[in-house]
Amino acid sequence: MSIPDFAARPQLAEDVARFVRRRIFEGTYPAGQYIRLEQLAAELGISVTPVREALFGLRAEGLLTQLPRRGFAVLPITRRDIADVSDVQAHIGGVLASRAAEHITDEQLRELGRVQDQLEVAYRDDDPEAAVRLNHEFHRGVNLAAGSPKLAQLMGQITKFALESVYPTVEGWPAQSMRDHRLLLAALQSRDGEAARTAMSEHLCAAAQPLIDHLARRGIIA
Repeated sequence: MSIPDFAARPQLAEDVARFVRRRIFEGTYPAGQYIRLEQLAAELGISVTPVREALFGLRAEGLLTQLPRRGFAVLPITRRDIADVSDVQAHIGGVLASRAAEHITDEQLRELGRVQDQLEVAYRDDDPEAAVRLNHEFHRGVNLAAGSPKLAQLMGQITKFALESVYPTVEGWPAQSMRDHRLLLAALQSRDGEAARTAMSEHLCAAAQPLIDHLARRGIIA
C-alpha cells in the first residue's frame, strides 16, 4: 500500500488512524505486532504527536493494546467482532433507512442515484479507493436524509469498525452491494419505510460472512 502525503493534510490524527486501521485489516500489521511511534512517524514524514493521538484512538476502538514500556501492539480480530458490528449496523441502519423513506426529498434521491451510478463505475473500473469513498457517501446520504442526527452520528462511529476499505476486494461483494443498493433506492423512491428498513438491514447483515471468509483466507482472523 502506497503512503499518502500526510504532511499536506489538516486532520492528521484521523488520517493516521485510518492508515493504521487499513494496515491491520489488510494483514500488514498482524496480531501481536508492535507499532513504534517514532518509526511510524518517520515513515509518514510527520511528528510523533498525531501518530500518538491516532494510536490512542485505535486503542479505544479495541484494535490496539498498550503495554508498559513496550508501546502499542495489534490485537486479534475475531469472527465475533465482525458479526457484532454487522448486527449493530443492521439494526441502526435499518431504522435510519426507514426514516429516510419518510423524509427524503426528490433532490436527495437524485443525488443518491448519481452517487450509486458513480459507485458502480468505480467497481467496474476496479478502483477500490473511489469505491470506498462513494459507498461511504451513499450510506451517509441515506443516514442524513433520515433527519435523525444523533442516530446518524452514532452510525458514523460504528462505521469505524466496519472495515470499509476491505469490502471492494471481497470476492462477490461488489455485485451483491450494487444489487442491494438498487433495492434500497427503489424502496426510498416508493417512500416505503418498511421495505427500506428491510433492504438496508439485509444489506448490512449480508456483509459479515463474506468479510469473515475473506479475512480468514488471508490469515487475518483464525
